[in-house]
Amino acid sequence: MSNIMRLFSLLLVVAGSGLIAIVPEALSQTTPQAAQEIKALLDFVEHSPCQFVRNGLEYPGPRARAHLQQKLDYLEGKNRVSSAEDFIDVAATKSSLSGRAYEVRCQESVEPAGTWLKRELQRQRHLQ
Repeated sequence: MSNIMRLFSLLLVVAGSGLIAIVPEALSQTTPQAAQEIKALLDFVEHSPCQFVRNGLEYPGPRARAHLQQKLDYLEGKNRVSSAEDFIDVAATKSSLSGRAYEVRCQESVEPAGTWLKRELQRQRHLQ
């Protein structure tokens, strides 16, 4: 279904003989600023000396970036990412398959990937 058709489609919820709700299907679209912030976060992941821990296995920055880019591409195709926060929350916080939280290991320190990326996003925004 095209985006235009989806934009005008309605979800009708009918129970019994009465109409309960008419809800327009929302389309999420990444703004140019959000796309720039997401790219900067992906660059940060790629060039970080830290290891990205996914499902118990550690991955270096370039592999982590490739994985997150693949998830981002899929989610953008489903119109589920409209901000850098969406990217972090939906794509970069946990495994879609196992549900296990992603972590980042920097030297001896381990923290949730979502926390690590949100801190970096705030740092980048502060520099602008």
